[in-house]
Amino acid sequence: MAGSGTVTTYGELDAAANRIAHLLRGYGLRPGDHVAFATENRPEFLMLSWGAHYAGLLYTACSTQLTGEEMGYIFDDCGAQVVFMSAKFAQRTADARTAAPDVERWLSVGGAIDGLEAYEDTVADLPSTPTEEGRIAGRDMLYSSGTTGKPKGIKPSALTLALDESPVVVTPILQGMFGLGTEDVYLSPAPLYHGAPLRFCMSIHQLGGTVVVMERWDESAALKLIAQHGVTVTQLVPTMFIRMLRLPAEERAAADVSSLKLAIHAAAPCPADVKQQMLDWWGDIIHEYYASTEACGLTWVTPQEWRERPGTVGKALVGVPHILDEDGQELPAGQDGAVWFSDGPAFEYHNDPAKTAEATDARGWQTFGDIGHLDEEGFLYLTDRASYMIITGGVNVYPQEAEDALLSHPQVMDAAVFGIPHPDFVEAVQGVVQPVTMPADEAQAQALEQELIAHCQNGLAKLKCPSSIHFRPELPRTATGKLLKRLLKDEYATTAAGSAA
Repeated sequence: MAGSGTVTTYGELDAAANRIAHLLRGYGLRPGDHVAFATENRPEFLMLSWGAHYAGLLYTACSTQLTGEEMGYIFDDCGAQVVFMSAKFAQRTADARTAAPDVERWLSVGGAIDGLEAYEDTVADLPSTPTEEGRIAGRDMLYSSGTTGKPKGIKPSALTLALDESPVVVTPILQGMFGLGTEDVYLSPAPLYHGAPLRFCMSIHQLGGTVVVMERWDESAALKLIAQHGVTVTQLVPTMFIRMLRLPAEERAAADVSSLKLAIHAAAPCPADVKQQMLDWWGDIIHEYYASTEACGLTWVTPQEWRERPGTVGKALVGVPHILDEDGQELPAGQDGAVWFSDGPAFEYHNDPAKTAEATDARGWQTFGDIGHLDEEGFLYLTDRASYMIITGGVNVYPQEAEDALLSHPQVMDAAVFGIPHPDFVEAVQGVVQPVTMPADEAQAQALEQELIAHCQNGLAKLKCPSSIHFRPELPRTATGKLLKRLLKDEYATTAAGSAA
């Protein structure tokens, strides 16, 4: 653990996972059954993950940003029979239990919670060796982040493989493409309940490397950890890039990142200017992939390929991408449309056949809701989420371009662009910005607003740019870097409705 310095050896991790597998089997859970946990980044998180994995279970790691009621919705929806709750979230437990009445057992982790058994006590006397039934590889069943609605469970395929025949989904990529192994050190800077951090940590475990888990993100600390631990590989999201680039020039110049041989980014679109600056700083070690929790398709782009085609998210490694119009017809290269994948692993939304049907066409192709286009060589470029499209004056506008333009300004730390109701144009383009330094007064705010609007219009058509920009000390993002634009849209829509009334 990066902050506390707590070290867990492989022997200790294996013993703890075996005890948890014994516990869960003793509760009557069998391969294919379900367990869930809500805990912050701490050593027990990966012990619980591996214990459920050893027992052949589906395991759902729940976002710790949720309310107790929202946690309970996920516990109930996924069908968890056992739930582990961190003592840090003791005050949310009562609401979670009310919302998930069918959970059979609740255990606390890292401290006491009224009415719950202590995980540490229940496993203390259990064997540290594998269960008699042996190890059947489990699978994570994670939930979408809920950036455009209620979180949706992504149901994996059947559990049929023995542990030694079942690598974590990204293990073959890290081993086959990059040769990662026992000498590598992976810095995990994001919450482990998110798919990529959890899977990458477990993959590095399978490859025998060292995992350094940050309790929370801090850009200065991350740079120091890379040097301190000789980190060779890490995975980041674009907001982390931006925050590191906004550090004082002398701090960036003094940072020793020479041990890094691979940095991977995903989760959200990265402005081309931001990525170019990171490549100039860290060198050609930054790879990017495009995928989702649904995992029906995955594209990958190397730094060399990206330099030749700025803005691309790469060519497919999993599935075959297609760009479709509103009638489901394929579009030629260069034309934007909905991104669909064929020939990839099929997914379904747990307990939501209507949502699954909406994401699946008659050919069995599937989508997770993005807009983009392919070039003549099959490289994919993303435009935006379909749900974020703005209709203004009869023109369809995708706000990602304006967000990227704003983020290229040195005074911008974060930015969101979205449509708000407008009496004449249906929607107007609204910007909300987190500046590096908040304006001291209204005059400064107006001056910065006009500067940013002009900066945006310098490279984009006026209709694509915000007509007004508001400033906030922070924008709503998940801890994994995804912008919760839905919250801003709802807030502004409510304000507009109140003004109209």
